[in-house]
Amino acid sequence: MAADYFLLVLGMGIVTYIPRLIPILFLSQRELPRWMVEWLDYIPAAILSALIFPAILTSGEPRIFDITRPEVLVAIPTFIIAVKTRSLAGTVIFGMFLYWLVEKFFF
Repeated sequence: MAADYFLLVLGMGIVTYIPRLIPILFLSQRELPRWMVEWLDYIPAAILSALIFPAILTSGEPRIFDITRPEVLVAIPTFIIAVKTRSLAGTVIFGMFLYWLVEKFFF
């Protein structure tokens, strides 16, 4: 039984590693065009936005758009602080504190 789990985890690791390895092998020796490098720089922000925005702006099953959630009220000023300070630690601390305030006094 333990061997089955080990093989399962090993197989999942290989399946996740191969899509990361192939681009590295083929693209590490090439110079990418400037427009492609600039375009690739936007991918992490796009993925993070795609993961975060539905959790912040929707609730329930089925998902319903709801801007009255405390997460929305906290996300806007936290985003502004993040842009102004460019400090990850400061933004996280500010966001957590603001979320605590909103939950404690408004919801």
